[in-house]
Amino acid sequence: MSSRRSFLQSLGLTGGAVAAATVSRVAMAALPEPVIQTSPDTMAPLVPANGRPYNPVVTLNGWTLPWRMNQGVKEFHLVAEPVVRELAPGMKAKLWGYNGQSPGPTIEVVEGDRVRIFVTNKLPEHTTMHWHGQRLPNGMDGIGGLTQPTIKPGKTFVYEFVARRPGTFMYHPHADEMTQMAMGMMGFWVTHPKGRHPLIDDVQRDYCFLLNSYDIDPGSYTPKVMTMLDQNLWTWNSRVFPGIDPLVARQHDKVRIRVGNLTMTNHPIHLHGHEFVVTGTDGGPVPKSARWPEVTTDVAVGQMRQLEFVANEEGDWAFHCHKSHHTMNAMGHDVPTMIGVDHRDVSRRITQLIPGYMVMGDRGMADMAEMEMPLPDNTLPMMTGQGPHGSIEMGGMFSVVKVRQGQKAGDYQDPGWFRPPAGTVAFEWTGSLAEPARQVEQPAPAGESLSVRKPGSHAGH
Repeated sequence: MSSRRSFLQSLGLTGGAVAAATVSRVAMAALPEPVIQTSPDTMAPLVPANGRPYNPVVTLNGWTLPWRMNQGVKEFHLVAEPVVRELAPGMKAKLWGYNGQSPGPTIEVVEGDRVRIFVTNKLPEHTTMHWHGQRLPNGMDGIGGLTQPTIKPGKTFVYEFVARRPGTFMYHPHADEMTQMAMGMMGFWVTHPKGRHPLIDDVQRDYCFLLNSYDIDPGSYTPKVMTMLDQNLWTWNSRVFPGIDPLVARQHDKVRIRVGNLTMTNHPIHLHGHEFVVTGTDGGPVPKSARWPEVTTDVAVGQMRQLEFVANEEGDWAFHCHKSHHTMNAMGHDVPTMIGVDHRDVSRRITQLIPGYMVMGDRGMADMAEMEMPLPDNTLPMMTGQGPHGSIEMGGMFSVVKVRQGQKAGDYQDPGWFRPPAGTVAFEWTGSLAEPARQVEQPAPAGESLSVRKPGSHAGH
């Protein structure tokens, strides 16, 4: 009998050759001790203490799951459970996740590793685990009802396969998927190459995070799982700016950023101050002949993208989704546009009946970032975050890539705000100005008319 089969039987597994099987009560003591993390801070990279060596990633506002080696197999233990996640200081959400957080911890392995993952279900309903993008036996794919029975509450299943190819992947349920993913059940997976790879370069900084989103009413804690596109909180690793940590780099470091999208819409991810190339997807490394420079790349639903650039421009560079609503956050979709409407008299009379009433956006929305509007408990303000020159007016899928000449190798601490050299900051002009040129509309030729067709309505983003 093989060592693998004898090990599975020693755990009390039903059918050692099947993809996922429940673990008996007697064998629970043989499970790897689950590691729980609740801090929303970005944890230091997990340097491998055993197994094949690799250059670890840094999970933005997250962490990497430790493992144990058992007869040459890397064993992990994921616990699906309700969690409380701080989205940003001042707001927490009651989500579902893994090992104390949403998203769950990043799993890092090396190409060729045999991995064994125990998944314990502490949710109020059944679940499964799908290993998104992996090449593996069909019975390990984690589709409830199709490739395995679901994991009932209180049960533990085990998945085992070989990490066959390097790349950027993720994990998430494939059972009551709409609810469970809307509640935050997902995590990152990185398979490092086992040696020098012709399409995978060495980098000095390697970051990863997942795009996810929620619809949480002001003052409440639990997402509305039936919302399809009108989410009001667009997040990176279940964090919103200013709760998203910066991505720190030493000047001239080569930086890799891995992004996965598990929201319900696409996200054009944009980097200021640098050009990057897309070097990989969840399908694997991109051939070098198929790469070109970009400053924005669209990450569609269910996709992974690896971006790489040389951080040769010192400074604090914005890094964000280019859908403006997704960087604004805490938004209401049914608020009317009141720009240019003089409703001072109406507003004065309403405030006599409703103290604290405030007009929304009569001159644009910038005023909302400065007003101290009373908010329900556990509610984030709109367009928040302070920078060295005032309000940054963000609040969602936004962070800063901080490139510093003096940042030490391996140092991920926030260096503070950049101090630009004298004469390199935009400033107010107080001198005289020439009359600006303006476009003059030409009248339509006599006897001709214009036909205008109005576009149809659209929903979502």
